[in-house]
Amino acid sequence: MAFWIAITSIASSMFLTGLLRRYALQRNVLDIPNSRSSHSVPTPRGGGVAIVLGFLISLGLMRCFGLIDHAFFLASFVAGIIVAALGFLDDHGHIPARWRLLGHFFSAIWALYWIGGVPSITIFGLPIHLGWIGGILAVLYAVWMLNLYNFMDGIDGLASAQAICACSSAAFIYWFLGYEELLWPPIYLALATAGFFYWNFPKARIFMGDAGSGFLGITLAMISLEAVSFSSALLWVWLILLGVFIVDATLTLLRRLVRGEKVYEAHRSHAYQYASRIFNAHIPVTLCIIVINFIWLFPIALIVAFDRLDGAAGLLIAYTPLIILALKFKAGIKEVSY
Repeated sequence: MAFWIAITSIASSMFLTGLLRRYALQRNVLDIPNSRSSHSVPTPRGGGVAIVLGFLISLGLMRCFGLIDHAFFLASFVAGIIVAALGFLDDHGHIPARWRLLGHFFSAIWALYWIGGVPSITIFGLPIHLGWIGGILAVLYAVWMLNLYNFMDGIDGLASAQAICACSSAAFIYWFLGYEELLWPPIYLALATAGFFYWNFPKARIFMGDAGSGFLGITLAMISLEAVSFSSALLWVWLILLGVFIVDATLTLLRRLVRGEKVYEAHRSHAYQYASRIFNAHIPVTLCIIVINFIWLFPIALIVAFDRLDGAAGLLIAYTPLIILALKFKAGIKEVSY
């Protein structure tokens, strides 16, 4: 049955992306290039809805066949639907940032309630019981993941490649450690994203849009937070696997905040955006991110998962070259033309 759910996930996503592309072209739902764009030709947008539907179908099947519990189903399904709906409406018009943020916080709180909060975590060998502070931090983490994924969805194939790399790496770690209860959601999310990736790999025939990027962000947050109840090391594993996006987005945000800029406005000052302009192409950047994920981040996450390295120490080791790279490619620096 797991095999047929996998086929359903990737096939439905790939098929629906094609339909959404046709719909976007007919309704003129296009991303028109402007001075802050990283593409040069009008391109259909909103294809990430296929990831949403592909994964939600898989989520329902996982619940029907007992591969996930009722609490995780409710957490992911409802939170994902709300975030995707807000993104879809924003893709087709405009929703004020304050209302979107309110919806994001509600979704995060809903999901965290059903997941059951965050138990103690271990930092440099010291177990820390966070209590209600852990709940607040988890909500902020989920909202940040949601929004950073939206920020990082700016060039062809990048956001979907990151999700596929992180989910497939985590699934392998779960399988190796024997955590079968955690195994299926990241596998099916990777497959649903792969169906879209077929259409989005450079040069993209359709863009993800806010519906897809926000959904990926909140779903990855929920999957990673659920894992903490099995082992606190798994939270560090996920933070390491998502390191490329976390470092670039966070460093860029902090630098823009220091300059007093409106962080919710569109810009082109992420490291990956500067890199794509320097190389004058999206493919080298997307492929480099894939290589970094599998060659650098995955081995460190694997060592942490096996308790051969403290999670916080592993995070510092993993992030140090990522920070250097982000600084080298001017993450958060006021935009410069190339």
